[in-house]
Amino acid sequence: MKVLVLDTSAFIMGFNPTRPGEAYTVPAVEDELLRGTMTQLRFHVNKEKGKVILRSPSPRALESVEAVSTKAGEKGHVSQADREVVALALDLKQDGQDPVIVSDDYAVQNMAEHLHLNYGSLANFGIAHKFDWIMYCPACHRRSMGSEKTCRVCGTELKRKVLSRSKVSRDSSVK
Repeated sequence: MKVLVLDTSAFIMGFNPTRPGEAYTVPAVEDELLRGTMTQLRFHVNKEKGKVILRSPSPRALESVEAVSTKAGEKGHVSQADREVVALALDLKQDGQDPVIVSDDYAVQNMAEHLHLNYGSLANFGIAHKFDWIMYCPACHRRSMGSEKTCRVCGTELKRKVLSRSKVSRDSSVK
């Protein structure tokens, strides 16, 4: 059964699930919504009507997402809510469902692509390439695979660049 896994951007863009039980999200998404806004109100109404189900991802799925975010170079560029949304999609896929992550965040889409998860966006076309990123020091040219912001050797602020890219397989993306 196809189910939606909603990122914060889905609520910000005004997405409203139509049927109860078809959409999931994580508690961290609720925490990212600004208090007293229409977005937060829409979220709570959908949650109360049962159109959005709050579910936390399993520790195993979170570990998988952490490993992929580190390997892909997204670790320092995605929020906890982003990682949990992707991990929840992994759990739902493991449960025999067909999850589609709804997010306009390119980093979330990139992680989904790395994990062979379906995704769609509301306000943009989505990614065209799957990227592996690397942090490097523009001063001493050392690479960093961690999530540091400054070079451990010379203290210069690290920059991010593409290590490798490949074309997105169109059947992984839902438009």
